[in-house]
This record gives sequence, C-alpha cells and structure tokens, in this order.
Amino acid sequence: MHFSRLPLLWRVFAINAALLVAATLLLALTPITIHARIAIVEGLDLAVALVVMLAANLLLLRQTLRPIDRLVERMRKIDLLQPGQRIPERGGVEVAELTHTFNEMLDRLETERRESGQRALRAQEAERRRIASGLHDEVGQVLTGVLLRLDDDETKQAVRQALEEVRRIGRELRPEMLEQLGLVSALTELSRRFADSSGARVDRQFATDLPPLSDEAELAVYRVAQESLTNIARHADASRVEIALQPGAESVVLRVSDDGRGIPGPDASALNGHSGLRGMRERALLVGGALAIKRGTDGGVEVRFEVPAEER
Repeated sequence: MHFSRLPLLWRVFAINAALLVAATLLLALTPITIHARIAIVEGLDLAVALVVMLAANLLLLRQTLRPIDRLVERMRKIDLLQPGQRIPERGGVEVAELTHTFNEMLDRLETERRESGQRALRAQEAERRRIASGLHDEVGQVLTGVLLRLDDDETKQAVRQALEEVRRIGRELRPEMLEQLGLVSALTELSRRFADSSGARVDRQFATDLPPLSDEAELAVYRVAQESLTNIARHADASRVEIALQPGAESVVLRVSDDGRGIPGPDASALNGHSGLRGMRERALLVGGALAIKRGTDGGVEVRFEVPAEER
C-alpha cells in the first residue's frame, strides 16, 4: 500500500518511529561514550527504551487523533433525507473547525436540496395537472363522442370502461376534491375508491378539529396517503386498512396501516429504494415533516407522517 494512503495515525507514527529508530541506532553505533563499542546490556536497555517510546508515541497519537476518527464515522452516517443532523463541535481546535465547516456545508446542502426539490415538485404537479386536463378535455371528449355514435352494446361497454379509466387516471393525477373540498374530503374519497378497487375493508378515523395546513402540506399528506394505499394494493395483500388523520403538537399526523404481508426484512431499511418510499421521504422533507415506516400492530406496515401546522 502506498504510504500516502495509510491512515493519518499510522503515517505520523511511522515518521516518529523512523526518527526514534535512527536516533537509537546513531546512539548505539557511534563512539560518543567512554566505550568503544556498546555493551550487550546497554543495547538491551536501548531496545527496551525504544519499544517503550514507540508504544507511548502510538498511544498519545491515537488519543490525539481519535476525535478525527469519530468525526469521519459520523460524517458517513449523515442522511440528507433526515434534515437537522449536526455533529457536536468538540475536540481540538482543528477538529472543531473541521466540524464547524462540515455543519455549514450541511446547512447549504439542505437549503439547496429543499429549494430544488420544491421547484421539481411544483413542476411535477403542474405537469400532472396539464396531463389530467388533456385527458379530460381531449381524450375524454373523444371517447364520449365515439360512445354516442356506437350502436353495438358490447363495444359501448368497452368504450365506457375506457372512459372511466381515463377519468380515474385524471383524478389520480389531479386531486380536484382536495382543491375544492379540503383534505378530509379528498382522503375520504381516495380511501373509498381504494376499498372499491381492492376489496379491503377501510376504517377511517378523521378528526374534526385539525389545525390548518398550507396548500403544499395538504398536497404532501394526500400524496403520501395515495402512495401508501397504492403500495398496499400492489404488495400487501391486506384485508383491512386503517387510515387516520389526527391533530398532533402543532401538527397534523397521518397514519396508514394494514394487516398484510409486512416488511420483508428485519427492519424498515429493507424498504429503502422501493415502493415509492424515496418519493414519500422527499415530500416529507420539503414540507418540514417527519415520515416513519415500521411494522404495524396487525403484522403489516404502518406509515406515519407528521407535518407541521401552518402558523396562524
């Protein structure tokens, strides 16, 4: 291994060790004492002293550089999808300065990520509205016109099914009920459609005294609920689903749980990168919310999303 690739501790130790060994050899082999040659006992004493100095040097260096090792380990564990994580600025002057600089970098990254993510989500929602409008105004009208011109009942039924599918896709792309009637009504309709299509029993627990949310927060809650129900329909094989919306501490808490197959691995990390989880975490991050996924009490999966209320 190249010397420059060794850990800092071992590089400093190697330099110090080389200097100590060179000094010891110089002392042992040069006639600077009254003896022409060093005695065996004196050689042993020098060797023991060298070992002691090297050990002391290693221990002192390890103690000095340990804060850097801890800092590196904490840096590896930082997850930008969980904002607010900061490393305590402890240790020597250099380590504290390095930690402070790293924390400042995290501040900039989180700010830039939040702003770029918000722009991306706004663009995504605008594109969804455009597509939904196109489906309704163009494709829907064409299918309706075709339906009126048909005489065969079987063909009419097929066109009616296609028209209903277009309308369903449009509703999923653009939750008009959320804009017109509010979050509770939109979630009620969403869960009703899920129950009709999946056959699962849906229990709703929607509080009536919810604190107000911003438009972006309401949309985030709706999308998280929508993605959770979609995942249940695709993967859970559940017979019972519970969806709840309750007030929290200056917040609103969405909870979606099922009695399906549950988390495949030992913990929720098995779901990372799957089933739209990353998109849900992104939405939670952008509205300052907290998303948690764990095993449900009935053996399935529970999604809990807490979003801060809008300041009155």
